Amino acid sequence: MLWRFRNSWYASACARNLARHSSSQAQPQSTALHFYQNRQLELYASKEANRLSLRQLVFFGRSMDEEKLIKSANYVRTELPVRIAHRLMDLQALPYVVVTQEGVARVYELYWSAFEKFRRYPQVTTLEENEAFCKFLESVLDEHAPVIPSLSLGLSLSSPHLSPDSLDAFMRRMLVSRISRRVLTEHHLALSKSLGTNSLNHPEDPHVGIIYTALNLRHSIDKCVALLHGRPHDIVDEIGESVPNRGWPEVIVDGHVDTKFSYIREHLEYIIFELLKNAMTATGLNHRSSSNLPPIRATIVVGENDVGVRISDQGGGLSSARIKSPSDLFSFSHIRNATRMDDTRLGALRSASSRGVKATVAEQIRPWWTEQSNVNSNDKDPERDAGIAPHPKIGLGLPMSNIFTTYFGGTLELVSLDGWGTDVYLRLPKLGTNLEGIEL
Repeated sequence: MLWRFRNSWYASACARNLARHSSSQAQPQSTALHFYQNRQLELYASKEANRLSLRQLVFFGRSMDEEKLIKSANYVRTELPVRIAHRLMDLQALPYVVVTQEGVARVYELYWSAFEKFRRYPQVTTLEENEAFCKFLESVLDEHAPVIPSLSLGLSLSSPHLSPDSLDAFMRRMLVSRISRRVLTEHHLALSKSLGTNSLNHPEDPHVGIIYTALNLRHSIDKCVALLHGRPHDIVDEIGESVPNRGWPEVIVDGHVDTKFSYIREHLEYIIFELLKNAMTATGLNHRSSSNLPPIRATIVVGENDVGVRISDQGGGLSSARIKSPSDLFSFSHIRNATRMDDTRLGALRSASSRGVKATVAEQIRPWWTEQSNVNSNDKDPERDAGIAPHPKIGLGLPMSNIFTTYFGGTLELVSLDGWGTDVYLRLPKLGTNLEGIEL
């Protein structure tokens, strides 16, 4: 009886929260009210996720034919509801005060809706059915774009009610699982589009699905540098003072510059982009009175089992009264990172939740391109088409970089040399044998 009471309590809380944030138009009754009338969640949550490695994904997809593509479709169709079910159980375990926070109920509804859709989706048996399945997958990806900012907003508001360890562990499970589902989905979509071709023979970027088998690390760093050097915006310091952009620091790349390894390029470039963006901004702020900006150094090192990148800047370090340890910048708790409760950050998260955030480089640079093309134009605000606006910050860059890094067993470490600068150490496995870091 206690279990049923708690479930009913949770469902009612979700429904009330959704009602408060719904538009004036009539909305369908919350699916949360019907959720506990069946045992399907328990059935799926009792199953183990079939974790995969990069090597397994490459091996299966390197010689794609119709039969293997159908197998891939049905693997995605049956695996995703299992992974979603575990996260729904996580959401159910949250305290009542967290459930009612802005953003959390919305994520619950999105997950429950996706769970039901995948659970009921029929088996894929033909290429025509796979084409329809791919369209379905793309629609789900678009529907779930608000998940990251909505979760961050809801858990930031809930931070006073959860211990830092509990909050960060919850967010890690949610976000790593989300990345894993997105990888499986986008990998299958890419395999479907490349059916009948051999993308491994691509002269510049051999790849299988979304995995690049000879990813040139130096080229990815140079690409991120070029994109960041094209930023048209001024930089803003911690108190909101605009600092004129006199150009961005040079980035010197040294070490094992010819390094190539198998990895998901979108993940790698998101991490590198965020780290270099922070380094350039800090350097510009710390040397605002200087005519020349000191360079940033990116050193590539290859070990027996991993690939490493050290990014060193002279941005003054990470010392702050609001941040006790550099690793706290990865935290979603206001106790470890007091900026989580800033009104400007919460407002930016609300705005991002309405647009969605997919955590890619493309959505960050889109407003820069749009602004440049709309100079002297009265068109709509270019930032409204982007997932992440340049200002104000939403505080997801470093936490998401850490999540991407650890997904396949990598590490990201920040070392602050207060008064001088910051060294960032990124290590990624190069053999492709690490399984996904999903926590059940």
